Amino acid sequence: MNAAPADQIRLLDVQALDTRLSQLAHKRRTLPEHAEIESLTKDLTQLRDLLVAAQTEESDCAREQTKAEQDVDQVRQRAARDQQRLDSGAITSPKDLESLQKEIVSLSKRQADLEDVVLEVMERRESAQERVNELTERVASVQAKADDATGRRDKAQEELDGEAASVAKERALVADSVPADLMKLYEKIREQQGGVGAARLYQRRCEGCHIELNITELNEVRAAAADTVVRCENCRRILVRTPDSGL
Repeated sequence: MNAAPADQIRLLDVQALDTRLSQLAHKRRTLPEHAEIESLTKDLTQLRDLLVAAQTEESDCAREQTKAEQDVDQVRQRAARDQQRLDSGAITSPKDLESLQKEIVSLSKRQADLEDVVLEVMERRESAQERVNELTERVASVQAKADDATGRRDKAQEELDGEAASVAKERALVADSVPADLMKLYEKIREQQGGVGAARLYQRRCEGCHIELNITELNEVRAAAADTVVRCENCRRILVRTPDSGL
């Protein structure tokens, strides 16, 4: 293939712009905020699971406390009724009086036991409520950090996208000035060679594969016409000659 030396030089400009676009895309993918957001999101998921567990425990304790308090109230009411019967003097049978007195003593003990249960449940509920409050604050704190990181990421991406759009526009203008057949070859090689389709020959070294040409390869390049599109023997990229090629 043949192409004017000036067109080959412009191909290096296209390559430089393509390289910049690749760098911008890589930078966008590897913004530190991505890892930060991922870590914070993981923390949020764990904290929210813990918060749900704590809220469930607090809710269970609340129901258990209500039930225990109802049990205490029932025993208290029954004891009050028995005491009222005892104090009324309506029961005259010694056996019945003894039975009623024993029941009152038993109910008093039962009430004390149930009140201990209520206190124990209240302590567990208070502990669960403290855990809920603590986790709620931690979730809010981590969420704030995640929101901040997301904002920073979005801003960085917007800036990178803006620069990429500008570079892409410039790239289109330069590419339009390069012959279509040369651009087609360049694009094919660039796809095959990891994003680099054309490289400068600088001081007898290919800047694509960074290998210095041997004497035979140099002589072939020297003998090639100025408009001949030369390929690197090592990496097969388009090798663009410049005044600094060392030929």
